[in-house]
Amino acid sequence: MSRSNSPGYSRTTVIKGGVAAGLSFACAPALLAQEPAASASPLLTRPILSTGEKIPVIGVGTNNYSPRDAEETAARRDALRRLSELGASVVDTAPLYGQSEEVIGKLVEEIGNRDKLFFATKTLPNVPPEQANQVFEESLRRLRVPKVDLIQVHNLAHVDELMPVLAGWKEAGRARYIGITTSVPTAHARMMEAMRKHPMDFIQVDYSIGNRASAEGVLPLAADKGIAVLVNVPFGGRRGTLFPQVAGRELPPWAAEIGVTSWAQFFLKYILSHPAVTCAIPGMTKVSHVEDNLAAARGPMPDAATRTRMEQFWDSLASS
Repeated sequence: MSRSNSPGYSRTTVIKGGVAAGLSFACAPALLAQEPAASASPLLTRPILSTGEKIPVIGVGTNNYSPRDAEETAARRDALRRLSELGASVVDTAPLYGQSEEVIGKLVEEIGNRDKLFFATKTLPNVPPEQANQVFEESLRRLRVPKVDLIQVHNLAHVDELMPVLAGWKEAGRARYIGITTSVPTAHARMMEAMRKHPMDFIQVDYSIGNRASAEGVLPLAADKGIAVLVNVPFGGRRGTLFPQVAGRELPPWAAEIGVTSWAQFFLKYILSHPAVTCAIPGMTKVSHVEDNLAAARGPMPDAATRTRMEQFWDSLASS
């Protein structure tokens, strides 16, 4: 598929379709627990399959949490505060993400909402495995916590050597869950090999309406193995943002049937309607993004027929 990657169009410059939500829609399969279509309804949650603990289906990815000035710092503080106010919890970071861990630790301490959040971080892929303990201790120090909810092998680097180390941290109570990540389709075969080889609670993988490769193998295997799934780059990310493709376009009228009022919600509801997906983690540095994205975690989800319709609609745009 071809798509425009014009830098002139970001999420904030794309015109949102002005459709009103409210039409009820046929419920998706029972595997997709539905919430009523109302702005005041609680966020949809999904279970972490290894324990049954439920988490909201949208969290925040924090690759862009290295603010350049006081204004950006304040915006990120407000976003993290609003995230938990609206009922979301997952905050995904990594030592590779610049100042992200340190900024999050400081801001969350200032806000005082740590007990409402699910902290996920990662190993550092460009250091040897024997330094993993040192890197992890530094992550805990920067995040200002004695343990994290989830620790992940970043980009599958040294995965065979590190998974037993992560299992040891879990056994010692330094992490509640362990997993692995990738954000590129070329690594999916390696990810599936690791999923078959090592016990784990989570994977984190790239998936979007414009990048559906993980649905061919990774997501079905996760469901079969009882592994929870975090979805990164849900708006395209490394493959190019999805928003330029819809710049200046109104939402299709039938989007109202699934409660969609913005393109971000269109993209997120497509992801969340896959039964293997546990939580999507779009980047959110502004309150407006948090509020818009979390609306996708309420109301009806696309059923199989609507998912096909969404794919056909997107493919028609991408090929035009």
